[in-house]
Amino acid sequence: MPYSMTGYGKSRLENDAFTQVWEIRSVNGRFLDLKWRLPLFLRAREAALERVVRESVARGRLEIHLEFSPKRDDLWRANLNRGLANAMLDEMESVARERGLAFVPDLNQLLALPHLWQEDTADPDPALVETLTGGLRLALDDFNQARDKEGHDLARDLLDRYARLMAWQKTIEEAAPAVKAEKMEQLVTRITAVLEKVGVEPTQDRLLQETAILADRLDVTEEMTRLAGHLARLDALTRQNGEVGKHLDFLIQEAFREINTCGNKVQNLPVSRLVVDFKAELEKCREQVQNIE
Repeated sequence: MPYSMTGYGKSRLENDAFTQVWEIRSVNGRFLDLKWRLPLFLRAREAALERVVRESVARGRLEIHLEFSPKRDDLWRANLNRGLANAMLDEMESVARERGLAFVPDLNQLLALPHLWQEDTADPDPALVETLTGGLRLALDDFNQARDKEGHDLARDLLDRYARLMAWQKTIEEAAPAVKAEKMEQLVTRITAVLEKVGVEPTQDRLLQETAILADRLDVTEEMTRLAGHLARLDALTRQNGEVGKHLDFLIQEAFREINTCGNKVQNLPVSRLVVDFKAELEKCREQVQNIE
């Protein structure tokens, strides 16, 4: 069964040095779109982490968040923006000098200015990165378990809908010949009545020509054959694993095209009602398919 594109996954790992908590949320999307919320020191490793994600996910809009909490002081790293701090102190000293005031800066006040402090952007220890990557993989496993469960639910719903559509397709296919015969008989009666009204005797050739044209317009054999093929393919793809969402969406569009043509050709009230129901059910299938990877 295919995966759903919506899901949630989480992992939490803790050791003597730090705690890492990964969270992954996703919604549907045409392509794989990743939004990261990482500590500054890990930003340079986004490309490598993205490759890890692509091993497990093919499509969807993902938000991936890492909460990293060190327990040892040596893991906390911060840099003072010395250039900005010195410029600020120099400017205040200049103001004090212009006013003839003594300037004795309280450097402790710099601790209250968060914009002067930055996380260390140096490359992290490879062992730390490997440990964090392991936490990401665990979160992806949890994420895929949730997507797998929802994917099974979506697939079961779709398979039930396909079975309903297949039954309706058979009903339309069986009703079409009788509708065609009825319309042709009505045409012959109408032509005969019109010609007799104006005093012209209808010829067999003329009647055959008109009925042949109408028969071609009312024939839905090709549309029914293609529609049955599309429904069978939808059923088979939905039972498969892997990235099938785009294929399912395309096939549903093709099924819409065929049933719409049938509705235009078979001008019969019971069949028209069935065609409307068919389209409504296909639209529900389309909505479900939008969530399949």
